Amino acid sequence: MKKAIHWLDEYLEEFLMVVFLIAMTLIMGIQVFSRYILGVSLSWSEEITRYLFIWSAFLSVSLCTKKCISIKIDQFIQLFPRRGKSLFKVLNLTVEFVFFVYLIPYAFLYLKATIESGQVSPACGLPMYYVQSAPFVCFIITAFRIAQRWFGEWRIVLNREKKPLEEGDIASVIEEAVVEDTFREKELAEIGKRGRRREIDVSSCCFYFICDLSGHCDSGVYLSWYCCSFAWSI
Repeated sequence: MKKAIHWLDEYLEEFLMVVFLIAMTLIMGIQVFSRYILGVSLSWSEEITRYLFIWSAFLSVSLCTKKCISIKIDQFIQLFPRRGKSLFKVLNLTVEFVFFVYLIPYAFLYLKATIESGQVSPACGLPMYYVQSAPFVCFIITAFRIAQRWFGEWRIVLNREKKPLEEGDIASVIEEAVVEDTFREKELAEIGKRGRRREIDVSSCCFYFICDLSGHCDSGVYLSWYCCSFAWSI
């Protein structure tokens, strides 16, 4: 039972999205074969594919939240140490959690209205609440994923997350974000070193060039050319 819960926690969104993608590919492949080879068009293929795509789109919100792969601009946050970054993430996740919790009741009302109306799809006769339940279900999953990441980041803020991240631990939820932050810290440090080195080299170029103009250095031309070449070759 524990292994099953752990598997669902780790792979629920990925598994469903892969299943939906395979189903969409097969359905549209059968539709193309039937239309252009057999001369018979399926009336339900595009409708089912569209509904599977809707479910995949809402599931991707939860997946991006869990994996921390949403599009974001974080140059300012990268200036802070690890605990400072986690504090900003906690504030951001709090806003996200409140937003999705606010949306859940409206998604439920939307689903309830669909059930009461008895609306069905035109081609398959499929009850539309199967499709329009996607926002309600996925908003709940997304709120749960945000809460998982919130607790993981808060542990870093409290400086309780010192051991390496392990699979199955609550900190594994933010493993990719921490790895990404570490890589960016090294990258920024390397850029800073290159910037300081270039400033020193440019200063040397200016010094030797002035010496060359004033005649105080016999090899000023060669030294200034060498420094300029070295500085811009980095």
